Amino acid sequence: MRDPYEILGLAPDAGAAEIKSAYRRLAKTYHPDAHAKGNDAHAQSRFQEVTAAYNLLKDAGARARFDQERQQRARGARKEQAARQGAFEEAPFARAARKTARRFDNDAASAEPTGTREEIFSELFEGIRSAGKRVFRARGEDRTYRLAVSFLEAACGARKRVALASGKTLDVQIPAGIEDGRQIRLRGQGGEGHGGAAAGDALVTVSVEPHPQFERRGLDILLRCPVSLPEAVLGARIEVPTIHGPVTLSVPKGSNSGTRLRLKGKGIAPEGTEPGDQYVTLELALPEPQDDALRDFAAGWAAGLAHKPRQEP
Repeated sequence: MRDPYEILGLAPDAGAAEIKSAYRRLAKTYHPDAHAKGNDAHAQSRFQEVTAAYNLLKDAGARARFDQERQQRARGARKEQAARQGAFEEAPFARAARKTARRFDNDAASAEPTGTREEIFSELFEGIRSAGKRVFRARGEDRTYRLAVSFLEAACGARKRVALASGKTLDVQIPAGIEDGRQIRLRGQGGEGHGGAAAGDALVTVSVEPHPQFERRGLDILLRCPVSLPEAVLGARIEVPTIHGPVTLSVPKGSNSGTRLRLKGKGIAPEGTEPGDQYVTLELALPEPQDDALRDFAAGWAAGLAHKPRQEP
């Protein structure tokens, strides 16, 4: 295979934006869908070559290693390079190719490769011999998607359907407690691999919608709950919402705005993890409109008039 910079028509110091722009232009030109029945062998070969070059150069680690190898070949292996007509040396990377299956970790929320640079390079661009010719394999591109879920779906878990670029739809399990911006990896659901290489993955980024009442802090749920003056002064049993459904809460006598009550175990409960709690902050709410009896009571309540809440104790 020729130099990937040459394939994409770029200088070795090309930036990431230039690499991406060159790939898009060439991929559009040589993509099988742009040719009748996809039977243009030259276009298909060029498309695979362009894709392999782009997959190599878009990865900073793989590109740095290639640049280093390229410089070494330029200094000490020009004869072999000429004999192979500019193809990449196979030997330094063949050993690493056996390790490509470990390139990505098993964390469904992670989108970062965990293999070594050698493993990444060998997976993205691998040369093998077949029928006297070099056949180049390129792993399919990862494709990204966004999936909006409600606050309760993210907190309690759910199954959501995702429509892929291929037209396929898949049911995705949303784990309880997933946070906004985390990714779910669908292995093998990305772009098609070339030359027999594996398909890429679909990376689904979860976007959690806000809730009008609940707020999340770690595994705990926060709720602000209005109470009437009699409920706060005399105490009461009131119904409050939780992410698991409504429950009854005891309001102690003499409660005030800002009083914080705890509902143990009513927070987020990821599988295999101790559940969080729900904290209810009381807010005193006076009736609207206020009647004369309440105004008369306040005007004649000596202890209330003597109370100076804004003064330092």
